Amino acid sequence: MRLRITLRAKLALLSLVLLVLPWVGYRYVQETERLLLDSQRESVLALARAVATALHDRPEIFALAQGLSPGASVSAGERLLDLGMTLKPTRGPAAAQGILQGLERSTSRIWVADRELRVVARTGRLAAPAVAPDPSANPIQKAWRWLVGKLLPPPSQQFVRRVDQEPLTRGVDISNAFLGLPAVSVRSTGDGRPSIVAAAHPIWVGDQVRGAVVVEETTHSILSLRNQALERLLMVTLGAFGLVALVLIGFASRLSSRIRRLRDEAEGAIDASGRVARIAVASRARDEVGDLSRSISGLLGRIGRHHGYLESMASRLSHELRTPIAVVRSSLENLHMEDLPDSSRTYIARAEAGVSRLSSILNRMSEANRMEQSLASTEVERFDLGRLLEECVAGYRMARPGMALDLSLPRHPVWVEGAPDLMAQLLDKLVENAFDFAAPGSAVRLVLAFVGESHAGLAVENRGPTLPEDLKERLFESMVSGRAGEGGETPHLGLGLYVARMIAGFHGGELSAANLADGSGVRFEVRLPCHAARE
Repeated sequence: MRLRITLRAKLALLSLVLLVLPWVGYRYVQETERLLLDSQRESVLALARAVATALHDRPEIFALAQGLSPGASVSAGERLLDLGMTLKPTRGPAAAQGILQGLERSTSRIWVADRELRVVARTGRLAAPAVAPDPSANPIQKAWRWLVGKLLPPPSQQFVRRVDQEPLTRGVDISNAFLGLPAVSVRSTGDGRPSIVAAAHPIWVGDQVRGAVVVEETTHSILSLRNQALERLLMVTLGAFGLVALVLIGFASRLSSRIRRLRDEAEGAIDASGRVARIAVASRARDEVGDLSRSISGLLGRIGRHHGYLESMASRLSHELRTPIAVVRSSLENLHMEDLPDSSRTYIARAEAGVSRLSSILNRMSEANRMEQSLASTEVERFDLGRLLEECVAGYRMARPGMALDLSLPRHPVWVEGAPDLMAQLLDKLVENAFDFAAPGSAVRLVLAFVGESHAGLAVENRGPTLPEDLKERLFESMVSGRAGEGGETPHLGLGLYVARMIAGFHGGELSAANLADGSGVRFEVRLPCHAARE
């Protein structure tokens, strides 16, 4: 079974192309993050250069007393501190510390160390201040913040607080600075937490490098800006995607409804007998669907005129040909009165048979038109369909004594409304068709039974050749026959089942044909509405 995809589903799938926009936006945010990281590296190096410039040619800041123990005084008001680390950071002279405190920022940590990696001065911290949640946020905003927090977790501060307690040499390569070359390095955790950007710059005293300035910052601000950008991108993408999807689905729904309405009008324009009963009203829309509607309306109009011409052609041919046939028939009758040789009478007999056959063809061609006219003026009455079948079957058995005919009737009368003579004519068509196709020695079976509470089914079955698949849908159309040739002297124009369906429709029923379940023959069934069926 093939999967049926509606127009709305196709446009909804097409709207998924919009998902490429978030990917492009995400790539743009990543590129911006990289540029911001490069900018931060340059700014950290510039800050280290500025601090180092302020400390150039000041040898006194590195003049620390030798052999000092923790707690000993280095200068007035200063003491050497023991931080419990491998290296023993000491406070430098007041001048160096004053310069660093003047440059102190909450997101930077600045070290000044000599060539022996002794910390002369240090200031600042890496951890960013905590941001308190907005107490005025409504439930929708809180839910949105919660969802964004799950998708885009904020940068963690635990790693930064741990780094704040590490000594200078942990993760910072300042060997290039002691060689006189500025250096910048980035320590990445690899788990989405803030990285550490560190820059080292040499401090010159004369033509010698006496120390280095190390400036460290975290990428917390970049990660926060990235998360904010991704949050806005997510919000804009969801809004745009929802709006575009809603517009596309609305457009597809309107387009689908127009196409379905056009389909229903086209299907309802032609009735069961193949006539154009109603021409669809052409749409005035100036688009492709409107053009299609106008084309279908024009096509139905042309088909209706052509079908009317074909319907009237049979009656016109019948009327025009009856006069020459009558002339030929009368001439043949006059020839019978002449004294002709026996050899000529043989040809006259053949000519009379041909004229009779031609008259029969004309009668059958006009039968459908006469049937329509008779249906329009037929009075409806209530009759027992079972009793009518018994009478008709008795006549069939007398007319065809060599053919077996089985009849199965219900125990109760089957009351229907209609015309008994027309129903007998329908039965004649079906039984005659069954006899023509029945296998030699087989019986034609008629079954009348109740179908549900309000309908009855009349079936005519025969054993023999089955119906081709390509003929099942066209079997009840005019001038369509399943016979391979002209079977005998009686002409078959494919009008018998067409007339039978007209009669079934007049009685409010339906006529259908199908092959038997075992593939041994064909079953024609008329389903009719009952009226007080079980009285």
